[in-house]
Parts: sequence; structure tokens; C-alpha cells
Amino acid sequence: MEMDVDMMMSERVPETGPTRGHTQSRMEWARFLDRCISTRLDSDVFENYITLLYSKHPLPPAIIADIFLRPQPANHESLDPRIPRYIHVLASRKLIDTPSVLKALYKYSTSHVQAQKARHPLPEDPEDKAPMRWGSSYASEEVIFYRITKAVALGTGIENAGDALQICKLIAKWMTLFTLASEAFNHEAMDLNQLHGGHLQSSQSRDEMEAARAAFVMLLLGICENQTVLNALSRPFAKNARRALSESLANFIPSIIQSASQIATRLEQFRTETLASFEPVDKDKDTANTVMDDLESTMALENFVVAEMPNVNSRAGLYIYLNANLVGRPLIDDTALFNYLHNRYQGDIQSTTIDLILASFDILANAVFRNEGQQATHVLRSYLINKLPLLLVTLSTSMYPPLSAQFCITEALNQVDTNAFPTLSAMFDDTTNNNNTFTDSVRQDFCFACCLHGLIPESSIEGLLGEITYQTLPIAGRYVKEQLVEDCISDPERIPKLIGELDNMDGNVGAACQALAEVISRLCHNKETMTLKLLCSQLAKKPLSLDVMLLFEKPITILHPLCELLENWRYEEDQGEYQPVYEEFGSVLLLVLAFIYRYNLSPMDLGIRFDSFVAKLLDVSQLNKPLEELTEQENHHLGGWIHGLFDTESGGLADELLSSCPPQNFYLLVPTLFHQIVLAACTNYIDEESLKTGVEYLVNTFLLPSLVPAILYMSNQLWIELNINHNAEQKSVLKILQLILLTKQGSTESQAMLASVVNIIAIPLEYGLRSYSRFDPKSPVIEPLLKAMRDSLRLSRRTASAANNELEAWTQTANGGLAQLIRHMIQGFVTWSAHPGLNVMPTSYTHRQVLVALKMHGARRFLYTILEEVKSHTEAGHGSIAHDVATALICAPDVTNMPPPGETALMVDSSNHPMVPPQLRISLRAALKAEAEDCKTIHKTDPMMAEIIVRLYRKVGAQMHMPPSTESMLQGELDNLGLGENAAALGDALAAAAQNDGLADEANMNLDLGGGSDMGHLGDSGHGLDFSSADDMFGDLTSGAAANLLDSWDMS
Repeated sequence: MEMDVDMMMSERVPETGPTRGHTQSRMEWARFLDRCISTRLDSDVFENYITLLYSKHPLPPAIIADIFLRPQPANHESLDPRIPRYIHVLASRKLIDTPSVLKALYKYSTSHVQAQKARHPLPEDPEDKAPMRWGSSYASEEVIFYRITKAVALGTGIENAGDALQICKLIAKWMTLFTLASEAFNHEAMDLNQLHGGHLQSSQSRDEMEAARAAFVMLLLGICENQTVLNALSRPFAKNARRALSESLANFIPSIIQSASQIATRLEQFRTETLASFEPVDKDKDTANTVMDDLESTMALENFVVAEMPNVNSRAGLYIYLNANLVGRPLIDDTALFNYLHNRYQGDIQSTTIDLILASFDILANAVFRNEGQQATHVLRSYLINKLPLLLVTLSTSMYPPLSAQFCITEALNQVDTNAFPTLSAMFDDTTNNNNTFTDSVRQDFCFACCLHGLIPESSIEGLLGEITYQTLPIAGRYVKEQLVEDCISDPERIPKLIGELDNMDGNVGAACQALAEVISRLCHNKETMTLKLLCSQLAKKPLSLDVMLLFEKPITILHPLCELLENWRYEEDQGEYQPVYEEFGSVLLLVLAFIYRYNLSPMDLGIRFDSFVAKLLDVSQLNKPLEELTEQENHHLGGWIHGLFDTESGGLADELLSSCPPQNFYLLVPTLFHQIVLAACTNYIDEESLKTGVEYLVNTFLLPSLVPAILYMSNQLWIELNINHNAEQKSVLKILQLILLTKQGSTESQAMLASVVNIIAIPLEYGLRSYSRFDPKSPVIEPLLKAMRDSLRLSRRTASAANNELEAWTQTANGGLAQLIRHMIQGFVTWSAHPGLNVMPTSYTHRQVLVALKMHGARRFLYTILEEVKSHTEAGHGSIAHDVATALICAPDVTNMPPPGETALMVDSSNHPMVPPQLRISLRAALKAEAEDCKTIHKTDPMMAEIIVRLYRKVGAQMHMPPSTESMLQGELDNLGLGENAAALGDALAAAAQNDGLADEANMNLDLGGGSDMGHLGDSGHGLDFSSADDMFGDLTSGAAANLLDSWDMS
């Protein structure tokens, strides 16, 4: 039988009598609201009254939300500015929840009025009929949708299956409503008899509707990919919700396909694959028993009994985890790593230290024997020699006699494979084949780095290596970050030398990287752009040094100050020359772009808004702007640049043009500028000599960084299939690329900067050129261009993505393709860990294989590939090792699916909208959790698999457990002291003090839309729709007016 979700929801608030008993309560609440609005009652006084009112006249959340969000007789145009403040109080008292807010918004939405004009009117539910609707509700809907989206992303917006299914039904109604409203607007736009003034009014309303719909689309995507919703929809009693969602999505997706094609694709995949997979195969199955089984399965996870199995910290486990951290952008975060090591080894410092050293040598040996190339081996070697000793220094602080760092290092080096890392004498032994420059001196480099940091005495190095060494410690001794910063600030000539030292393998690179990050921050703060130009131009030339820097600093630490500087860059009032400004601006921007494109960073990874200059530049690099969409100023600038570059009689690029067009405006115009250049070249408006002259300008250092967005745009043009029109344009693109890449023009400095540009654009340009060659295989210009950037291809990207030839080879693995490759990989890990004999090479693999399989197969299918192997090895007697390998694969970070930095949690854009974090793919951990919640159901068909799933779930939870925050620990201590209510008051005071110092816990700043109607917590403002923070949905309408979206509502 079907379980009615409305019945589930009705249990939240105890009914005090029959339905007619609500009539009097409704009247009292409505009368109270009218008086509050007419007297402009303050929210704090309102809060005092509301508790008394509810105690005498209790109502369900849906009715309360309806009363407060419906149009009033005196105001049916837009929401009264006092209402949001009252909503805050109601939510903090848990009198309303997410479904009730969505339902009331829907009932009185302006879109109903518009939808009635559609050819197929909306079939209204009787409970959705309203005598009056808002004249303009789109603005308030947009804000509320964005806020609920944020709460869903943070995991607080949907608390349980009942909420999830009710929200799904409401979301389905909203989709139908927006579809019909959009259809009505389209019909109006095509009505040629419409009055001009009415058309303008309709256009404004349509823009407002589309803004609200865009916010709704983000909410819809977040809900469809929310794990709580997916779990609820998978239950048999959710059949009606699934059907409603599927039908509404089928009609809604076509209406957004043009404005949000990628999101539309994900929604269509959700409709056709995810929802379809939830439909039961056996239609005659007794659903009543299944419902009970599902509920019991969810509740039984914690009490599920599994057979004990010894914990084994296999050699492969930490090897996998470190590989995952270093396969793309380095993710070595000291706090996260030490937390993982502590959980994995349960405080066994000796095993932790020895295994960490061994795993670090193993990942370098694996990369070398796989011929991963200089890019991979350089950062891995720098990690081993420059980063690992610093990690060991931290671990050594927890060592007590007789245990010492020297003992652990000695034990680890005794187990390091001498075939992979030969001794000095073995390097000169003709009978061995050990001539690899990346491993031949690693052992002694590592020992001297450990000595530099005081882990071992210098006298012990020869004993560790087993022979005499001629290497010495760095002449300058151990670097100190603070001293390096002062040296660079007082003597800028020290900066290039310090950048050059990033290639060293002596243990001092960590301090150098941290010093450079601090220098960048200080120079940006002081706007010392000349010195900053020197630093950025030098660093942009060395992509491998960027990898090394990220071993010690996060991207947001390095790039956020640079992005803020670019955002706020302005001409001085007495500016004399403008080319030097362009040159300094371009050098800084080039370094930022080098980081962004090398690691595929998003604006949130940089800690910047989506409407900032750098974020806009990343968007415009793909497409040009049509001339009719340009502003008058942009048209003027575009004409000025075309004349300045190609009109020899105009006198070149005059200061008048540069002074009127700031660098930010120029870079945002670059794709459009090059589109016009390409059109002019292919139509002979620009002859070859003029084209050559213009390109000579562009390869000067003050304009050269603009070639990054320019070449990215031209690369996209090469993908267009050949036809009469595009063939001429693409040939012009190739001609321009020849002038840029094959003609050696400009100074030595220009050529060095051009090499930095080519490093950035090499991969997308190669794809564009090869795409063109398929349409025109006889073109003589493709091969020279590819040859010109061949060296840059290896340095262009480090994103953990697989190359085409790798993907082709992996998917053609015999007897199963990619899944079989993963099985072989797991088998190799288990075999290696079961027989860790001396000089046994680590399992050959790259973590790119794991990431590719996860993307192509999806988390659940990939998880079952792992589970089947664990089951097989458990039956064969290697269960402990197999479980440890599987746990490592599930715990390993996914560099392609990382959440934004924590620093961005409270970011808002220029309109005070919250920065909605990107929707991440379902991870292996989330998939494992979903399976573990169904353990009892799985146990009925496969008891051993159910045990494996639960055992893995618990192991993963234990290894990824985060220690409690300082605030929660302090609160616990206060409770233990028996301070009672004073403990809470003191905790609030401490939190307020921390907030004043900018240290407030971000978890207390989010929106908790977890709703419910537990009236036992009326005094608890930490639950429900929390509008109390500075980043709430409506905020304080009387303060910070410029920063609040809804300040224009205040008509008091």
C-alpha cells in the first residue's frame, strides 16, 4: 500500500481539534498580523507576542506560512518589508519550515496570473486556489529560492524523507507553473498587435520571471542531486512523487535548454536514468512489507552486527591516499593529512612515520617506472625532499625516548627499494641499469633535507646511506620564512633568485614558497606593481614551480590578493604613461591565468565573485560579443583598438585610447576584437602587411597576455565544421596563429612571455588544430603549428584528466574494459600488500584511472566493482588487506570533485546574493552511505555483501572523522563544570566575541531550513529557518541598506 506523505507531515504538529477549530485561530493570527503591519511592530516585540499567541491558538506550519505570505487587502502588489522580519522570528521558533514556505509562495505567485494566458491553462489543485495573488512576486521568489538552494547544498534544507517527498511534489508544481508562464510570455512577444508600452512592461515582467526561474533552476538541481531526496525517491511509497517529477521535468527542461544547456543535460539524465532506476521491476510485489523493510534497514545500520576482522594498515593504503593527493593539483593540506594519519594509525607514531616515508618513496618510484614524465616526477620528488621532512618534524614532536625520528628514518630507508633508488656506488655500477636522473640521488637528498631540519645528525648520513657521500648541507643553512620575506621586500632583486631556488632539492623550498606567497600578499596590499610585475612574470615562466608552490600553500592564498588587485586596479590621477600600466597589469594577470588554466580552477577556488573581472574574463574567452550587444563605450573602444593596431596612418596606439580604456575593459573586449580581426582578414579589409603590423603590436609585452583569451577564442573557432563561410574564417585564424607562433618577433623578454602564453593555451589549441585537420587533412600549416608548441604540451595542464591515448588503452582492457582494469588494480594492491618483500616494486597504477572510472561509471557502479573485489579477496583469506585497500580508495580525495574552500562559505555577489557552491558529483563516500542504509535489505539476498558494506562504512567513517571544533570542546567543558544556563550564556558571549574578531564558526552562519514543528523547542533559535545571521535570507532591513537585496521593499 502507498504511504501518504501528507499523513506523515501532519504528525509534526498535534491537532487540537477538528478542522473547523482552525477557523478561530486563523482569524486571530490574521488580526494579529494586520495590527503588526499597521503599527509597524518591531520584530523583537513581535517575538514576545508570538509565543503567547501560539500557546492560545496553535496552527500547522502550512497555515502560518500562508497567513504571512499571502497578499493583504491593503497591499497586494509586493511583500511588505516587515513580513521578512516576522518570518525570521517564526522560523527561529520553528513555527514554519521549508515545505510550508514553498507551498505558500507557489499559491500566491504572480506566475499564476501569467500562466492563465497560456493555451493550456494550469490545472489548479483546489487547495492552491487563491482569491488574490501578488502583482509582482518574482523578486522575493528569486531571493528565497537562492537561500533555500544554499541550505540544501549545506545539508540543512532537507531533514528527512517526509520533507524530501513533499518538497518534490511542490517542486513539480513549480516546474509546471514556470513552464506555462514562460509559454504565455512567448505568445505575448509574438503578438504583433500588442501596444508598444504594454510590450515594454511585458518585457520587464518577463526578465523578472526569468531571473526567478534561474534561481529556481539552481534549487531544482540541488534537490535532484541531494542524497536525502534520492534515498526518499528510491522507496516504493514515493511512486507518486517520482511520477510527478518525471512528468514536470519532461515539460520543463525544453524551456531552459537554451539558457542553461549543461544544467538541462544533468536534469534530463536525472529524469531518464536516476528516476527510471528507482521504478521496481516486480509490479506485483507487496509494497507494504517493502516499506517496513526500508524503514527498518535505515534505522538498523548502527545496530547491524558484523563479524570482527583485524585492522591492517597495508602498504597500499597510504600509497593510494598520497597518489590521490598528488595526481593533479597538489592537495597536501597538513591538517587534513595529520587527521587522516591519526585516525588510520590510532596514534602509533612509529608506524605512521615509517609508512609515510615508504609511501612517499613508493609514489615517486611508481611515476618513474611508468614513465610519467618530468611534470609528474618533479613535483613528487620535491614533495619527498622538501615537504616530507617538514611533515616528519611535526610528527617528531610526539615522539618520546627511546623512539626518535632518526630510528624511524633508518627503519624506512632499510625497506626502500635500492633498484628504484640506488646508492651512489650502484649508480656507477655498469652491471645495473640505474641511470634515471630523477631517482639517482634521492636517498641522499632526502637524508640531507632531514638533517637540515634537525631530524638526524649529519654524522649519521653516511651510515644511513651505507657509503661515503660528497654532498653537503646548503651553504645558507635552513631558511626562515620571515627573514626571506624581509629580504625580498627590502631587495626586490632577491625575488628572481628565490623563484629560481624553487627547483632545488635541499629541504629549503617550503620556506621559499611560503615567503613568496607572503610577498605577493604584501605587494598587492601596498600596490607595489613594479615589483609585482617582476615576481609574476618570472613565476609564470615556470609551470612546474607552480606545482611546488601548491605543496605548501592553497591556491586561494596565492591568487585571491592578485585577483582583488586586478579587480580594483585604477589609473592614478597624474598618470603620465599608460603602456607601463598595461604591462604591469598584464604580468599579474598572466600568472593568475597560468594557475587557473593549469589546474582548472573556478572563481570560487580563487575566492572571487562570479561578477568580478577575472570571472568575467574566464567566461568571455569562449565567445565574442555581437556588435549590437556592445555599449556605446565598448563600440568606441573596439574601433579605437582596430584603428590603432592596423591603421598605419592613425599613428598606432595613442595614449588617448589607453587612457580611456582601462586594462580590464580591454581584456574583456579581446575575443570580440579578434573576431573582428578574423572577419576583416578573411574579407580582405585588412591586407597581409597591416595584419603583420597589428600582430607585432600584440606580441609586445604590454599586450602579450591578451593572447591567452585571444588564442582560446580562435581555438574554439577551429572546431566549427567547415563550410563556405567558416572555411575562410578558419584560414584567417590559422594565418594569425602562424604570425604569432612561427614568426619570432619582439625582444627576448617578449619571447619569454610568449612561451608562458603558449604553455597556457597549448592543450586547447592542439585540440582545435587536430579537429581542423580532420576536415582538411592536407593543410600544410597544421604540423608546423603543432611542432612549435610540442614542448609546451607536456607543461600545459595538471588536472588529473586522462589523455586520449590513455583513455583508449584503459577502456580496451580485455574481458571487461575499464571495470576489469580497476579489478586488476585492486588485485595488484592486495598482492603487493600481502607480500611486502624487500625490493618489491609498488603496484603500477595512476590515480587518473580511478577518477576516469568514477566519472564514466558513476559512484554506485564503481563502488560495487570495489565491493565485489573485496568479497572475492575476503573469501580467499585476504579480507583485512582488501578492506584497507577499499577504504583507502573511498577516503582518497577527488581533485576533480572538490568543494570550494571554506573561506568562500559566506561570500555574496555584488547584489548581495549568496554565492551558490557548485553542485558536486555523488562521491564514493556518499554512495557507500546510501548502500549501508539499506544493509538489512541487502542482507536478505547477500549476507556477506551486507557485512562488507557496513564494515567498510564504519572504517571509512573512522578514518575520515574530524576532531571536534574548539568551540564545541569548550562548551562541553562548561557543561561538565555544571554551569547550567550560565554555560549557554557564556558560550553565546564567547561566540559573539569571536564574531567581532572575524572568527565566528561558519556553521553558525548558514541557513537551517530543516523545519519541522517540534514545539518542545520554542526557545531554541538554532533550529529551523535561521534568518538571524548577517548572511540570512532577508537580513536586517534597517541596516546595511546598500548590501541588502530587499531594502527597496521598506516603505515605512
